[in-house]
Amino acid sequence: MQNSRSSRRQRGVTLVETMIVVAVSAVVLGTAAPSFKQMGARHQVEGPAIELASNLLFARSEAISRNESVRFSFQSPAAGACYVLHTGDAGDCVCSGSGPALCSNGAREIKTVLLPASRPVTLQSNVASMLFHPVRGTTTPAGTVKVLGPNGYAIHHVVNLMGRVRSCAPAANMPGYKPC
Repeated sequence: MQNSRSSRRQRGVTLVETMIVVAVSAVVLGTAAPSFKQMGARHQVEGPAIELASNLLFARSEAISRNESVRFSFQSPAAGACYVLHTGDAGDCVCSGSGPALCSNGAREIKTVLLPASRPVTLQSNVASMLFHPVRGTTTPAGTVKVLGPNGYAIHHVVNLMGRVRSCAPAANMPGYKPC
């Protein structure tokens, strides 16, 4: 006859086994947390940068499809960084703090994008505006727009005279982008 205690199997885990799993998990999470933080900082820059690049291409296509010059104007109001796609002269449309751009002299807003000051991302441009020609699709003047974020993350969009956009990163910390 077998002993009734030996025939029963113990189920579950012991306290020691549980503590070992918790300790190993804490070490793994502790080493992975900085990587997640860096990935979050990169995505804070990449999202607005991708949107900006697509809006630059959109401005060029709008000029061609409307058969009308379209301007891409950059501004820095107190509420944050802003850019406006519009018709008319460079100063005809101005970012309002929270809504659509305010346009005058018959200019029409096509699209406004505001990056609020509360976000850690800013825009810098070496030109105040770019004009996309409706027939040739060219841009006057050529320029570079920089999307700058925390920890030195940045993406530059270089718009040449032909209206083409080339994206690059000044540091090697942005995978998927060629160095500037």
